[in-house]
Amino acid sequence: MVLALQTETLSIHQNEAVAVLTLSRPHVRNALSLEMVADLRQATGMLERETSVRAVLLCAAGDHFMVGGDVKRLHRAVTTDTEDYQNGFEARALDAHEIITSLRRMPKSVVAAVQGAAAGFGMSLVMASDLAIASRDAYFSYAYSKIGLSADGGATYFLPRLVGERRALELALLGDRFDAQRAYDLGIINFLCERDRLAEEAMALTRRLAGGATKALAQIKTLIRTSLEHTWDEQSHREATSVAAMTLTGDHREGVAAFVEKRPAVFTGK
Repeated sequence: MVLALQTETLSIHQNEAVAVLTLSRPHVRNALSLEMVADLRQATGMLERETSVRAVLLCAAGDHFMVGGDVKRLHRAVTTDTEDYQNGFEARALDAHEIITSLRRMPKSVVAAVQGAAAGFGMSLVMASDLAIASRDAYFSYAYSKIGLSADGGATYFLPRLVGERRALELALLGDRFDAQRAYDLGIINFLCERDRLAEEAMALTRRLAGGATKALAQIKTLIRTSLEHTWDEQSHREATSVAAMTLTGDHREGVAAFVEKRPAVFTGK
């Protein structure tokens, strides 16, 4: 099966074991709308379940990754139907959080490729991905405080884990824009490249992950993602259980054989 999806807000196309999920509202800098939330929930659910996909590249059409929520829509809602806007906000935030949950638990690697702005929920998508590469002209903003909101999308969960509590408070309370170099120095992104190289380098990175031992990479992802929630004793047992399970996989047998035979391993994800 080759996975494909096309909506007004995004698209998925699959190239061998890599699925490319593209945000497609470039006319509004890929601002998050209710329609995009629904489409992203569907898309990430499909990607999570599709076994032929072994890695996911999350990218965006146009000059920007995502500027966060659609503030013009928020303004219309808050001025025309305040009560409905307030009453429904929590439910809408929880809907959006399902996207983040899918990215985190997905049993395959997710790479975010960032150009232009990654603000608000866009920054959360970057932090929820497993690896992130950005063009040198990209910029980031934890923009919620600028419009009198706290945060959603897992921002307060990811940021202190990536940059530490003090830096997280600085970025969140002040809401200042910062450039890709600082995002790299803080550990929010893993790699930097020139703008005209972003698509090529992001795909190369994703293909590398797709060609890896998929089940082992999924276990590594899960163990690291949940490590701070466990004591050492708990984590040591989880590691032992996981590594023992991996000895039953074809990729483990192939990896050992390739090492002994001094050749590149050819992993199949099985």
